[in-house]
Amino acid sequence: MTGAWRVHWCVLQTSISERLTYRGDFVLGTLVRFLPIVTQVFLWTAVYGASERQSIQGYRYRDMVAYSLLVMLARAFSSMPGLAGGIARDIREGTIKKYLTQPVDMLGFLFWGRVAHKLVYYAVATGPFALVFWILRDYFVEPVTLLTVSAFVVSLLLGFLIGFLTESLIGLIGFWFLEVSSLIFIFMMLNYFLSGHMLPLDWLTSAIPEASPWRRITEGALDLLPFRYMAYFPAAVMLGKVSGSALAWQLLLECGWVIVLYSLNRLAFARGVARYSAFGG
Repeated sequence: MTGAWRVHWCVLQTSISERLTYRGDFVLGTLVRFLPIVTQVFLWTAVYGASERQSIQGYRYRDMVAYSLLVMLARAFSSMPGLAGGIARDIREGTIKKYLTQPVDMLGFLFWGRVAHKLVYYAVATGPFALVFWILRDYFVEPVTLLTVSAFVVSLLLGFLIGFLTESLIGLIGFWFLEVSSLIFIFMMLNYFLSGHMLPLDWLTSAIPEASPWRRITEGALDLLPFRYMAYFPAAVMLGKVSGSALAWQLLLECGWVIVLYSLNRLAFARGVARYSAFGG
């Protein structure tokens, strides 16, 4: 094991131990996050119950319940609560100096810390997730192939990388702005809508006339932006709405976004450190 990987392994172990220090609070917080599932099921039951149509924008009632569950699973991978704010706070308060004076890369340290968080989270949440999916198994009626499951797992892992790199890039803006909380709030709102967390992305363009060029422009923008890979895309893959060449293209585009965001993070960190000044101990 090389020196760099030895450091990463040490950071991962330490971060896991840190998460397990307050394991009671962590377990309770993890389990409470499953409560919105009940709300989602009741919500879509009321929506489809009040509608005379069996399908809305290509989604049946069981599809929407399944979509909500899959989106929750995808968001558990891609969400990075507190990451952007934590980086901006370290820059503002000067505590980022510890990454500049020690042989530890800041982005690498934060990355392995988030990996540790997800490992502990899923160690706790796998049982509840399996129970929920088993109880609502009748809503998943479409046949699932090994290729679909493999693409779903890959999309979740890439979604984790996109979520981390996007949030860290927002936090690195703190090198140029004293306060980035407004930017973080705007990002969260955009992410909530454009990732498909609130509604499937198919629905966001339904109000635009089909013949309008704005519809094609909007659909193209939604297809190219990285937000879709944080929630909508993994769910769409599992529901069989993306397959064949379209699936391969979207996975390649997702990999492309990982490379672009990683490069932007490295560039922003290098430029930020070059102009950064800190005083005191």
